[in-house]
This record gives sequence, C-alpha cells and structure tokens, in this order.
Amino acid sequence: MSDEQRMAGDYEIIQSVHIGDREIVVGENQANTDGLPYLVAYYESNAIMGRYYDVVGSDDFPEIMEIYGQRIMEQAQKTRAELSKPKMQGIDNSPITAEGCTPISYDDDLHGKVIVIKPEVLRPEYRRATSQLKLCTGGFGAYPHSRGSAVFCTEIYTGRQSRFERRDILGVLEPENQPKWVQHYLLVLQQAEKQKNGKEHER
Repeated sequence: MSDEQRMAGDYEIIQSVHIGDREIVVGENQANTDGLPYLVAYYESNAIMGRYYDVVGSDDFPEIMEIYGQRIMEQAQKTRAELSKPKMQGIDNSPITAEGCTPISYDDDLHGKVIVIKPEVLRPEYRRATSQLKLCTGGFGAYPHSRGSAVFCTEIYTGRQSRFERRDILGVLEPENQPKWVQHYLLVLQQAEKQKNGKEHER
C-alpha cells in the first residue's frame, strides 16, 4: 500500500466512502485562502481518469460532515434501488462460486469469453452474479502466456466498461451453462456493437 496522501487539488482527503457507482469524500486544507478549509465532493473514475464534482466548501466542519452523511445516505438508497432490479426481473443473482464456472489456465485465450470475476475482488454491494459476469473484450491479460495482466471487459447486465487483472478472474461461464438472462443481454450487447460499427462505417 502506498503512503502517498490522496489529494483533491490542494485538499487532503481525510474521509471517504465508496458506494455503488461513485465515492463521497471530505477534504481539508487549513491553508486555503478563501476561508474554506473543508470540502465535500463526489468522486468517480474509470480505467483512464477520475474527477471530483459537486464540490461544496465550508469553514464549518460539522456542516461538512452533515452534508457528507446526507450524500452517503442518498447514494446508498440509489444503489439499493439499482441493485434490486435483477430480483424484480426474476434473475437469480446469487454469487457465482468456483463450482459454477470453468477454471482458466495460462493456455486459455479469453477474448470473447464470458468471464466470472472473483466475488472478493468486488466491493460488498457488487458481490453478485450480475456484477461478476463480464464479456472479455481485450487487454494483454486476455492472451494466453502473456506477460501483461490487464483484462478489459464489458459487464453483461449493464454494458459498463471495466478493467481487471487476469488473477481477478474466477473462471469462464461456458455457453451451455449460461442462464437465459445472460444469453439475452449478450445478444443486446452484440446488437449495440453492430449498430455502433454501422454508424462508424457511414461516416
């Protein structure tokens, strides 16, 4: 673990909670010349970059912590509602274990495969099937016997792009073991990719 202090501009991040698709942070800068030594903000990132936004500054620490608490509660409620959708669709969202997939070896090419991410690699709220199952799209780690380890993928249920290490992969979900919802969303992803490629050819 790095001892380097996390910063948001000139503010040192002193509190943070990551829930769902974004993080809520509190920063401190006692040398701030605007008389606002504290801030609260949202933070989001992808495999390439991150950003702080909806920043609120104050000279009142209890006020900042109150806003911080409100944002945590709102984000928790939003995430809870989002994660309840699979259940309403009748999807079995139980975590996938090693027994439910085929292990991979260094000889395996993962391109185009439905891979299963180890539950312990994911944050607690995402340790479920709809968050574990990804379509491998590339990265050096997708090749057999590669020195690289990065694996780029698309989440089958949401279509979100993500990056993992090859060591984060529990196994592959073979076509004959894929439930109907996986087959459905794979088809949706494939159709979206075709439309995207068609528009690029029209340019």
